[in-house]
Amino acid sequence: MMATRISSPSLALLTAGLIGVSGACAAEPVATQPTPAVDVPSAPVASDRLQVTEPYIELRTGPGRGFPITQVVVRHEWIEIELRHTDWYRVRTDKGLVGWVVRQQLESTLTASGVRKSFRDIVLDDFLNRRVQMGAAWGSFNSEPALKAWASYRMSETLSLELTLGQVQGKFAGSDYWHADLLIEPWSDQRWSPFASIGVGRFKNEPNASLVGATPTNSKLTHAAAGINYHVSDRFILRADYGLHTVYLSDTHTIEYRAKSIGVAFFF
Repeated sequence: MMATRISSPSLALLTAGLIGVSGACAAEPVATQPTPAVDVPSAPVASDRLQVTEPYIELRTGPGRGFPITQVVVRHEWIEIELRHTDWYRVRTDKGLVGWVVRQQLESTLTASGVRKSFRDIVLDDFLNRRVQMGAAWGSFNSEPALKAWASYRMSETLSLELTLGQVQGKFAGSDYWHADLLIEPWSDQRWSPFASIGVGRFKNEPNASLVGATPTNSKLTHAAAGINYHVSDRFILRADYGLHTVYLSDTHTIEYRAKSIGVAFFF
């Protein structure tokens, strides 16, 4: 096969053409893919930036008094609130120190506008949004001293399910009872919150062995009560109630016990 020979002028023209094409390609703008958006944490709002006014506040490693103190922040330093867990707040100082502070130590801090930081609304919101409540009370059951404990679960803004266990230490007999109730709280968004409840349960009475002819009782009961809750502070509630227990000794024989009590509850 005979090889084709390219003369020098032709080679020069070919080289010039290749250089021109290369220059045109370099001049054309190159399409680029859009850069995906990156989520950047938002900066704390002004109300979350606080100035310490106490001689110092303590930073702990976790949200509780059982966690050790690692640092202190002195007066006039600035902190930022990052997280909250019950009455504990995770804060960050301008120097980069991070720790947990109890709410009571933050109540005298000042905002960026120079006014005292208010935590009352936050604490009241916890009360209004409570779900589980547990408490204990002392009172009287048919004029005998009595103790009781209860636990309730809030199903909606006005309705709760509640389980109560009680014990009566009478002069001539000891009694135990329990009842499960549906509790209605029509004004549950108020700090003073009245309620009414109705339910069923069981009543057990054990007379003293010294009593002649006395027989134990283990009967069904129905229960109805009215009372009021008062949010004291933090996660504590004062509660007072008055109830009527109807014990069904037989199909034709019932007996009524009136009870009143006052106690304290904890919610979370």
